[in-house]
Amino acid sequence: MRPAAERRLSKLFRSLDDSSRQTLLDFAEFLASRSGNAEAEQPVLPTEPVPEPRPMDESVVAAIKRLRRTYPMLEGATMLNHASSLMAAHVLQGRAARDVIDELETLFAERFEAYKGRN
Repeated sequence: MRPAAERRLSKLFRSLDDSSRQTLLDFAEFLASRSGNAEAEQPVLPTEPVPEPRPMDESVVAAIKRLRRTYPMLEGATMLNHASSLMAAHVLQGRAARDVIDELETLFAERFEAYKGRN
């Protein structure tokens, strides 16, 4: 019989939508890799951007998610401060979403160029 925690995790996993299941798997892989677990699958990240078209009425949050998918090789934590500042400018100061998204795209592209220079 499986341990109670494993059964609970399995039940929770089954209750999630596909996107949330993938997020949970990604997080579990991250935790396993951090603990040095050799059995953990190491995701192979693309070395080049995986572009997605920019929707006409895209929100700033959706743009950040799209750019994270476009540039999966970039570490999100390194851009968190700047992206958070841009989000705050949009939400708190009323800056146009289009302008904030333009700046986010520039930020991600610049970070990718720096990433290429290190690798």
